[in-house]
Amino acid sequence: MDIKSAEFVVSNTQVAKCPDSSLPEYAFIGRSNVGKSSLINMLTGRSKLAMTSATPGKTLLINHFLINKSWHLVDLPGYGYAKRSKREQDRLSRIIRDYVLLRPQLTSLFVLIDVRHAPQRVDMQFIEWLGENGVPFALVFTKADKVSKAEVSKNVSAYLAQLAEQWEELPPHFVTSSAKAQGRDDILDYIDAVNRSLASGEV
Repeated sequence: MDIKSAEFVVSNTQVAKCPDSSLPEYAFIGRSNVGKSSLINMLTGRSKLAMTSATPGKTLLINHFLINKSWHLVDLPGYGYAKRSKREQDRLSRIIRDYVLLRPQLTSLFVLIDVRHAPQRVDMQFIEWLGENGVPFALVFTKADKVSKAEVSKNVSAYLAQLAEQWEELPPHFVTSSAKAQGRDDILDYIDAVNRSLASGEV
């Protein structure tokens, strides 16, 4: 898929105020410092797209971007902000929960995971919650350029092994490096294939 256009649409805190559109949405979420903005900019080929909406605090909102006039990329607040107040954590959890569970346009949720680390409890709990609620998702392992290929393979395998203990079918997964554009074509081709299936009525 070639990205011919990418434009910021709107930021908000309420799923009811998301764009009134029938276009498919692909949302990105992960823990703090997982490299979400860098990944979004790498995928779209726009070095500052994920910052277009960024006055202070914008990363705490639901950010919609229109890609190729045909689908929305959605930048969601992160989960697992332990350093935030309980009230702020609850507010962010509500924003995430409402969008993920109530937004019918959500086609796939990309869960970003820092590949430098062994399976983290907060990531596994979030993934388990998605499974319990039947949310379609894929795993995106980030920062693959920061560790050796052997370490990447070991940590990816560890995550998939844990999932395999409870899941009959594993979700799609991608290994990425924003610095080297690794995984870009794989993710965009995946989105393109899903969009084509939706257009043909196959899914």
